[in-house]
Amino acid sequence: MKMNWPLALAICVALGGSAISVGTSAEPRAELRDFMRVKLKHSQTAIEGLVNDDLEKVAKSAQEMSLLSLAETWQVLNTPQYVEFSRKFRKSADALADAAKKNNLDRATTEFNNVTTRCVECHKYVRDVRMASAGK
Repeated sequence: MKMNWPLALAICVALGGSAISVGTSAEPRAELRDFMRVKLKHSQTAIEGLVNDDLEKVAKSAQEMSLLSLAETWQVLNTPQYVEFSRKFRKSADALADAAKKNNLDRATTEFNNVTTRCVECHKYVRDVRMASAGK
């Protein structure tokens, strides 16, 4: 995958650069919420591209999701499990971009489902860790 460095830099600058950790104040949580909404918007754009057979749109959205996963704001936990969730998400987003670039709608659809599964798994993990931390 060709890295779009200007886009990556713009995303990092636009979204700030502070890491979010479990149990932080409301302001960083709002920043993280807004950051995740950017990811959600890219996901929505990708599915729009899939249903309209606009694979260029899918590829671009997948690349942007992959780039977001490299941003410091993405790093909400410092655990080996979270690092692995992020790696799997990025791998799925990259596979989605690859399928779209190869004009393979069926494979792109499957890869989009994999991206979605990765999101759900990771969000569940983060919720579980936060609930466990709050119970201490």
